[in-house]
Amino acid sequence: MKRRVKEFIEIEEHASLDELIARLTAVRDALPADSEAELRLKGDDVFGRKLSISYFRAQTKEEAECETRYAAAYKEAREKELARLQQELGVVCYAPRKGKLRIVA
Repeated sequence: MKRRVKEFIEIEEHASLDELIARLTAVRDALPADSEAELRLKGDDVFGRKLSISYFRAQTKEEAECETRYAAAYKEAREKELARLQQELGVVCYAPRKGKLRIVA
């Protein structure tokens, strides 16, 4: 399964509008085609302001391997917690085929 990761580029200080436009153009040209890039102004008058560009990229091989290792453990822990809560509450949840949750007491 392919997933995408959200990354950020921050631009803190610029001397002129032309430099800013050139930098933003260079960043845009370097982004993947389906990156869904967004530009936001972050910060305040006390700590300063910076432009933040967020975009999606494909997972690297190392990130995918790491996620695969931890996915099974996460699913098992989640199932154990659900079973514990169901036992504690005396309620069993069944999910019918249509996706609606049905609670049987």
